[in-house]
Amino acid sequence: MGRLDGKVAFITGAARGQGRSHAVRLAQEGADILALDLCAPVPSVERLYPGASPDDMAETIDIVKQFGGRIVSATADVRDYEAVAEVVANGIADLGPIDIVSANAGIFIFGDPTHEVTEGDWRDVLDINLTGVWHTCKAVVPGMIKAGNGGSIVITSSTAGIKGTPNVAPYTASKHGVVGLMKTLALELAPHSIRVNSIHPTGVSTDMILNEPTFRLFLPDEEHPTKEQAAPVFTTTNALPVPWVDPIDISNALLFLASDEARYVTGTELKVDAGYCIK
Repeated sequence: MGRLDGKVAFITGAARGQGRSHAVRLAQEGADILALDLCAPVPSVERLYPGASPDDMAETIDIVKQFGGRIVSATADVRDYEAVAEVVANGIADLGPIDIVSANAGIFIFGDPTHEVTEGDWRDVLDINLTGVWHTCKAVVPGMIKAGNGGSIVITSSTAGIKGTPNVAPYTASKHGVVGLMKTLALELAPHSIRVNSIHPTGVSTDMILNEPTFRLFLPDEEHPTKEQAAPVFTTTNALPVPWVDPIDISNALLFLASDEARYVTGTELKVDAGYCIK
């Protein structure tokens, strides 16, 4: 018996990185997966790291199916509420009521002090990381209430949702913002036995972090800094002697919050940060 047998999990940003890891981990525990991703570039981000692709989503689907789980995938932009709502409606028709939500889709734009951030960069980050999470919750909550089965919503925030982070103002603002949304939803949905929590990772070993522009934030004097050069500097930001954590570490935290083991956990900011926030 899996810990999530008979459950349906809706995951945004599911094509790769943390989202793929979440889909696979929850499927391993018996959940059926509704996977959403833009699967296209976000122009403001492309200068820093590439976006997910349809091939990435196809790989996620293949891996989930290896564990015998059902998966329905859809391409949509979390900035478009109507598109997200359609994905949710179609997913419920195919898989049944949604029990678990991983509001995971997000982007990371960095490098400029706050007063030099462009209007476009600010809008893209807030629209995807904050408004996109609101759209996700707005689309799923009515069906969860109607189903009457309770459930778990887990929002991916960041250590930047707890601490200030220089030269990352839009991201930091968005990740603080989703914490306020999480706490409000936790209060609103508690009478329906729907729990709402947030996860706060330190750096995670995905394409969002493991790229040359991010390394250059820590090694500004290096023209082409490498992962090997950056690792010791990243390690100094964490209390535990590791430069970053792996996606599975965040997925295991999500699994706990999604499972009945956390049946009385709501309104909580769960840090998976190797001690970043206590330094």
